[in-house]
Amino acid sequence: MVTKALELVEAEGPDALTMRRLAAELDVTTTTIYWHVGSRDELITEIIRQQSEQLAARPIKGTTPRQRIMAAATHIWESAVEHRAITSLAHQSGASSLLQHPLEVALAAELEAAGLTGPAAALAQRSILATITGFLVLALRDEASIREDSRSTTLWASTEADLDRSTIDALAAPHDLPKLFEVTLQAVVDSQL
Repeated sequence: MVTKALELVEAEGPDALTMRRLAAELDVTTTTIYWHVGSRDELITEIIRQQSEQLAARPIKGTTPRQRIMAAATHIWESAVEHRAITSLAHQSGASSLLQHPLEVALAAELEAAGLTGPAAALAQRSILATITGFLVLALRDEASIREDSRSTTLWASTEADLDRSTIDALAAPHDLPKLFEVTLQAVVDSQL
C-alpha cells in the first residue's frame, strides 16, 4: 500500500493522495486502507519514511573529502528536485526533516571523515543545508504563477538603475540554476574545510 501511495504521489502530486483514490488503485475498500495503514497522516509518514530510506541507499561518490561532501550535498539537492512531489508532500505535512534526515546523516559522516567534528561539523552541515534550502526555494517555485511583469528577468530588463548596461543585461538573462548551485555550494564547502 505504501509503495502504491508513493507511486501515486510521484505520478500525480500530493493532492492525488486520498484514501478513496488509493483504495480504488489497489481495488480494495477504503476501510481496508485504514485498517492496514491507519490515518492519512500515518500513511504520509510511511511514504516519507520509505522514500527517505530509498534516497539514503544511493552511494556517495568521490575520492577526496571535498568531492564526497559535494556529492552528499548534491544528492540532497537532486533528490528534492527529482522527487518534488514527495518533497512537497513532506513540506505540507511538516515532515521535511524526516525525509532529509538519512541524507543529512550521510553528509555529517562525510564532514567527520574530512576531520570536522562537534561544533565545526554542525556549522558546516548547517551552512551547506541553508545553501541547499535557499536554492530549493528557487528550484521548486511555480514559475507559471509569477506574473510576467513581476519576474526578476523582466524587472531587470526594464530597470533604470544607474548600473553598467552589461551588468543589467547579465542580470536580465535567465540563470543556470544548477551551475549557480554548484558554484555556490563549492564556495560554502571550501569555506568550511
